[in-house]
Amino acid sequence: MRRAPLRLLVNSFHTRQYRFMQQLTDSQNNSPLSARVSDEPGRREQRATRVMFFLAGFATAVWAALVPFAKLNTGVDDGTLGLLLLCLGGGALVAMPVTGMLTTRFGCRKVIALAVLLFCLILPWLAVIPDTVLLAIALLVFGIGVGTTDCAMNVQAILVEKAAGKAMMSGFHGFYSIGGIVGAGAMSGMMSLGLSPLAASLLSVLVAVVLLLTHLAGLLTYANPPEGPAFAIPRGAVLVLGLVCFAVFLAEGTVLDWSAVFLTEHRGMPDAQGALGFACFAAAMTLGRLTGDRVVTALGPQPVVMLGASMAVAGLMLAVWVPFWPVALLGYALIGLGCSNIVPIMFSAIGRQTSMSQAAAVPAVTTLGYFGVLAGPASIGFIAHHSSLSAAFLVVAVLLALVGLSAKAVKV
Repeated sequence: MRRAPLRLLVNSFHTRQYRFMQQLTDSQNNSPLSARVSDEPGRREQRATRVMFFLAGFATAVWAALVPFAKLNTGVDDGTLGLLLLCLGGGALVAMPVTGMLTTRFGCRKVIALAVLLFCLILPWLAVIPDTVLLAIALLVFGIGVGTTDCAMNVQAILVEKAAGKAMMSGFHGFYSIGGIVGAGAMSGMMSLGLSPLAASLLSVLVAVVLLLTHLAGLLTYANPPEGPAFAIPRGAVLVLGLVCFAVFLAEGTVLDWSAVFLTEHRGMPDAQGALGFACFAAAMTLGRLTGDRVVTALGPQPVVMLGASMAVAGLMLAVWVPFWPVALLGYALIGLGCSNIVPIMFSAIGRQTSMSQAAAVPAVTTLGYFGVLAGPASIGFIAHHSSLSAAFLVVAVLLALVGLSAKAVKV
């Protein structure tokens, strides 16, 4: 038997190797995961996620600075203003249930970009609209933009955190708090320098649009593929996650709307200093969220939820039972620090639960949480009217205690 020349053997080997590599490449290109691998979230996506959380907090703070001017322009009383503010919340609640479906179909980038541009378009008009009906419509649309952004950025945050393989959610939510602080400070500073509310809001919108455009490439062009209906009634672990967010957001809304009243009417603090209660709460919450990822990594999510809820309950007890306003300020700081990482941990848990598809779970949890924001002021006022403000705070403390007990049940 004659031996094949060495050159023929080498050529044959290279030919077969080429065919094998070509088949392997073709199979990888045809794989449904191939497009996703090249789009795997990294540092650019992490920065973009932080910026979107910042913009959501920034826009909310800009609107908060415009509220007195909106009331003045329309000439409404406090009761009508309260109904107008419900239009904002109503718009957000309308948008949140369908946002999961939109991100699944169009990706996070398109949904977030259009939502941010929508609230940027509406925001300056809120400073000058003279008609009550037009203001109600504008607030409804503004709420749709903010609510869609809120829900879609959490979808992106879950995907980015899972790709990173480490706790990042508290840091993302911390940038929402930073955005609120910067937005409030910027509006106050610009108007103190003599700029009109319209000019200040236009400059704020310009900053927001620039930040969006410079970080657009970091927004994901996809979301999780649909694994069921895009919207569904929350059930199983998702229902527990949503109820926890409801309780924590209700507590946050209580401090936001009632801390100044409690300090000035029940603890003898001067009216001019009444806002210090929320300032202590917000500062502690921001600090807690910016350091929260390291704390969650070190202790684990369950202990952080249980410890945080206990800390918040202790803060409420201090505020209610110790009749000195400096102690009440310490109590509000403990509430902010205790609550700071609970909601981010709940959103991280959405990415691990199997009760519902992520596309349906994120809107469900966000919507339940937002109900807490809307229900908080009214429910506390109702209880305070029929009993006392201290009794209303104790009801919130009971809800937060239940949050701590739920940590094991939901297996965060």
